[in-house]
Amino acid sequence: MELVLFEVTFMTDAKQQPKYLILKQEILSWLQSGKLKPDDQMPTENEIAEQFRMSRQTVRQTFGVLEQEGWIFRVQGRGTFVSNPQTARKQQDVQTIGIITTYISDYIFPHIVRGAEAALRNKGYRMLLSSTDNDKDKERESLQMMMSQPLSGLIIEPTKSAEGNPNLSYYLTLNYQDIPFIMINESYPEINCPYIKVDDEAGGYKAAEHLIKLGHRRIAGFFKMDDLQGVNRLKGFIKAHQEFRVPLLPDSVIHYTTEDKATKPFEAGLEMLSNETERPTAFVCYNDELAIMLLEAVRQAGLSVPEHISIVGFDDSSLAVATEVKLTTLTHPKADMGIMAADMLIAMIEQNTDTMTCNVIEPELIIRESTKPIK
Repeated sequence: MELVLFEVTFMTDAKQQPKYLILKQEILSWLQSGKLKPDDQMPTENEIAEQFRMSRQTVRQTFGVLEQEGWIFRVQGRGTFVSNPQTARKQQDVQTIGIITTYISDYIFPHIVRGAEAALRNKGYRMLLSSTDNDKDKERESLQMMMSQPLSGLIIEPTKSAEGNPNLSYYLTLNYQDIPFIMINESYPEINCPYIKVDDEAGGYKAAEHLIKLGHRRIAGFFKMDDLQGVNRLKGFIKAHQEFRVPLLPDSVIHYTTEDKATKPFEAGLEMLSNETERPTAFVCYNDELAIMLLEAVRQAGLSVPEHISIVGFDDSSLAVATEVKLTTLTHPKADMGIMAADMLIAMIEQNTDTMTCNVIEPELIIRESTKPIK
């Protein structure tokens, strides 16, 4: 078998693209929305040139690319017609997998992407990579750009999964076009598709349970609430308090979103730490990144970890061991998750199956220096 070089392509803004590619994406949107269906006749080159005020040469170039990729076909003497959605994918020399993440540079996602990259490369696939910056509009743009390519499949991390899915029509189009996809870290509740995620509720429970068993009774929790990971970690946190009959004061749970994650938890932590009589003895954090931020809040308050405050993170990232205080945290199998997602998707493509395989991974508590029994 000929060795296929692995390729990663970063999606670019449409405004930077040539006119024929912009027109290509527009025509593909007609196919994706069902405006044009398989075997429908395309408008003529003259009609499209007039509609979009482009030269006929630009339209002809667009048609040439679409025909080469298998989206359309010409019949001598009759015109140009829409191909079956699977035709374009079958005509590729190298099959392509798209990956849509919320972030590319975040401390979690490079590991997931590298895991998927290795698995895809070993099977002769190449990869298109796009980031939504955790923005619903950018998720729509990523889906549009991905679907303008002759993709064999997609690996998707939902954007703000706790805030609904305004891009549902695009996911339904993926189903309509028989493009298999898998979700990672979370899934939209209304979408019935394979997924791989961590049992976040179990993680939140284990974090609180660990601290309660160390004797802590004033435990504050910080959870990002625009994704279901944060919602479920909070559920586990509350469940542990209920099962161990430890009262949980309303002011001890801090909600925040992507937009205020750099300020709200830090300010709330400082305020809590300034109250000497009712100061929490422990923090449970949405992730390691936040735990490191709250370590600084503890320092600014003139306190130390774990002597005055115990802290538990989540994700067992490189940040967990990057400071002078090594974090107690919950595991997140980042690279393994990417490998599993790629392997599952390749099996769906090559075996032509639509089996609903859903993997929920139990996180493990890694105990380090940031937690200790309360005096």
